[in-house]
Amino acid sequence: MRGVILAALAAFGIATAAVAQDPGNILVIEVDGAVKGTVEIELLPELAPQHAERMRTLAREGAYDGVVFHRVIDGFMAQTGDVEFGTREAFGSGRAGTGGSSLPDLPAEFSGENFAKGVVGMARAQSPDSANSQFFIMFDEGAFLNGQYTVVGRVISGQEVVDAITRGDGANGAVSNPDWMASVKVKSDL
Repeated sequence: MRGVILAALAAFGIATAAVAQDPGNILVIEVDGAVKGTVEIELLPELAPQHAERMRTLAREGAYDGVVFHRVIDGFMAQTGDVEFGTREAFGSGRAGTGGSSLPDLPAEFSGENFAKGVVGMARAQSPDSANSQFFIMFDEGAFLNGQYTVVGRVISGQEVVDAITRGDGANGAVSNPDWMASVKVKSDL
């Protein structure tokens, strides 16, 4: 809805810079490894309230700190957020991407939002209601995901950092020497 309003304002020549983003819905991610930089993600609670709240909760707990980008497929997306097996300490176990948090899985919150470059979606297993802590950031458009995965946010700054994240090998995109999220904070808490 916010995107529609901004487009309407722009169509009438009304400046949209004055439309402020809620710092309580912005995650600030410090990326480290071969790539270093800051990525800001605007969470979209109007599309996925439970998923946005989950990401805020995990960020505030520090659960995302030190979690690697374990699956990165060129031209598609970078996946992270496995707070159980995807930490830098646990990464060598070979189980990165199979875990979640201690919180229960979330029901799908599908929307009409398209998976475009910079969109953040929630990763899940076969069941649409199995998203937990893992998420992915799109490198490019992925229309085949529309209506199949929950859109939870979008990159508002630092897409160039996302675009430089170390790619994985093979069709699955497993990364042998991954970049990681050194810290993930809610902007209003900084």
